[in-house]
Amino acid sequence: MDTEYLGQTTDFILGQDFLTWLWYKSESSAGSFTDRNGRPFAAYMEQRVSVQGGEGDSLETATVSGAMSELKEARLGLSTGKKVTRALLRIERDSETWQVSLKAENFALNSLKTPKVEKPGEDDDPDAALLERLYLIDTCLELLDGLYAQFIRIRLNTAAWDDEREKIRIWLRNPSEA
Repeated sequence: MDTEYLGQTTDFILGQDFLTWLWYKSESSAGSFTDRNGRPFAAYMEQRVSVQGGEGDSLETATVSGAMSELKEARLGLSTGKKVTRALLRIERDSETWQVSLKAENFALNSLKTPKVEKPGEDDDPDAALLERLYLIDTCLELLDGLYAQFIRIRLNTAAWDDEREKIRIWLRNPSEA
């Protein structure tokens, strides 16, 4: 059961903090993360980010998109107190690439694009392509779960979160210093 906090659920607040942290962390670490088994992978905010701030009639949303966008307007929104509410994320591991849109309000995944699955040949198991696609979806979900686990460990530790928020503020002022 969600707890209401100034008209927003705690899930939405955590979702905004997670997406904001993920953007910062992906840029400050050059997208470098490790999964729960220590295998490296990369995660990047890509092409489309929405930020939102305010309430009721003063609610403001800015969505920035572009194939080679640096997302400057969205970053400016963050520096004025807005939080990321929706983002397109690219995840890469080995030679596989996933692309998924995440929503802060309910952690919904939209438009999950998995690595390409080869069509089965005549002699192949007809279920092989479906099973491979399900495996790739599950792998993406595990990587996202691992990212969230990293975030929540920091977020639930007051001292660590205060330190991380200060690093995010520095990143917003000058991304090269983060």
